[in-house]
Amino acid sequence: MGLVLAAGILIADQASKAAFLNLGLLEGMSRPLFGPFNLTMVWNKGISFGLLSAHHDLARWALTLFAMAVAIFLGSMLRTADRRLLAIGLGLVMGGAIGNAIDRIRFGAVVDFFDATSLMFPWIFNLADSAITIGVIFLLLDSLLHKPDAPGAD
Repeated sequence: MGLVLAAGILIADQASKAAFLNLGLLEGMSRPLFGPFNLTMVWNKGISFGLLSAHHDLARWALTLFAMAVAIFLGSMLRTADRRLLAIGLGLVMGGAIGNAIDRIRFGAVVDFFDATSLMFPWIFNLADSAITIGVIFLLLDSLLHKPDAPGAD
C-alpha cells in the first residue's frame, strides 16, 4: 500500500508542477486560484516550505542526496511495515521526498506554487511538501498509538 501511495504522490506532484510551469509565470508572479488561494511562482532552493534556503550548488546536491537517502531508507522500512498508519506515513514522505529531489536534479530548485499567504500561512508550497507534512503527522500518530510488544513477550 505504501509504495503505491508513494508512486501516486510522485506522479501527482510532477504532473501538478508540469501543469503549473506551463502557465509560464515568472518568479514572483501570481494568478488567482479561488478565494484566498493563489498560484505564485517560486523557485525554492531550500527544503519544504522554503526553509533552510540554499543558494550554493553544494547545498543543492547535499539536499538532493539526503532526500534520496531518506527515500531509500523509507522504502526499506515499507517492506516490513505492518500497520496502516505507518505504511501511509512512509508512502507520503517517500513520494514527496522523491518529487522534490527530481525538481532539484532537473531545475536546481524545487517548483513551489500553492500560495495561501492571505490566510496568514507564510509559505508557498507544492504537493510534495504537503505529502511530506501529512506523512510526518501519520508517522507521529502511528508512534503514539502503537504499543510495542514487551521484551520477552512471545
